[in-house]
Amino acid sequence: MKLSVVMPVYNERATLRRVVNGVLSLSLPFEIELLCVDDGSTDTSREILAELQREHPAIRVLLQPHNLGKGAALRRGIQEATGEFVIIQDADLEYDPAEYPILLEPLIAGKADVVYGSRFMGGRPHRVLYFWHSVGNWLLTLFSNALTDLNLTDMETCYKVFRREVIQSIPLEENRFGFEPEVTVKIAKRRLRVFEVGISYSGRTYEEGKKIGWKDGVRAFWCMVKYSWKEPRLKVRTMEQIHAAAAAEEQARSLEVPPRS
Repeated sequence: MKLSVVMPVYNERATLRRVVNGVLSLSLPFEIELLCVDDGSTDTSREILAELQREHPAIRVLLQPHNLGKGAALRRGIQEATGEFVIIQDADLEYDPAEYPILLEPLIAGKADVVYGSRFMGGRPHRVLYFWHSVGNWLLTLFSNALTDLNLTDMETCYKVFRREVIQSIPLEENRFGFEPEVTVKIAKRRLRVFEVGISYSGRTYEEGKKIGWKDGVRAFWCMVKYSWKEPRLKVRTMEQIHAAAAAEEQARSLEVPPRS
């Protein structure tokens, strides 16, 4: 089995090596494919990625032509993934790769199609930071749950793990931080099996490189409304049907023929 780790990178030279080494040093019962998508970094992140790629054959570096946004980087990495499971990993030190086994457990057991790592459940350690950020996260998750009829505790979490055929079958559009609400709505509309597990969180300050701001929160509310209205609610599909649809799409791409809708 193989796990594809999709890591968007934008000006993360201070933490990049430690995160990559943390991912690749994991002792897991299957192969790791690390897809680092550099989103037009202007520091030395691209040079660091080139060095890391020479050192580690498990790394694939994908370069965006310029800064297109986190969502665009994730979209490209997800499209390139080849593992059975796909996990999103930020290039900072806020999330701990050592917790992959916790996130993967419901997927490996065949219970889930998607797993969210929640910063707000369980007894794992959390760095104490911005009060209004926690309020914003709570409001976004509450609004998301009201629209999707899910009962998540942390919609905005970075740690999301998918069966590859599931996430590659979902058309993604958002280029920035709207990825989180967009993918959550589309997961709910497809009636996929979603699990949530508690994770630790070591948040960083804006001085340390945090990038998300209040405008992204406003955009998140808009994305939830937009995709809740735009996205049709699909019939429940079995995993066999999802596998078959994904195989048909992959075959169509290999033949350079657009898949039938």
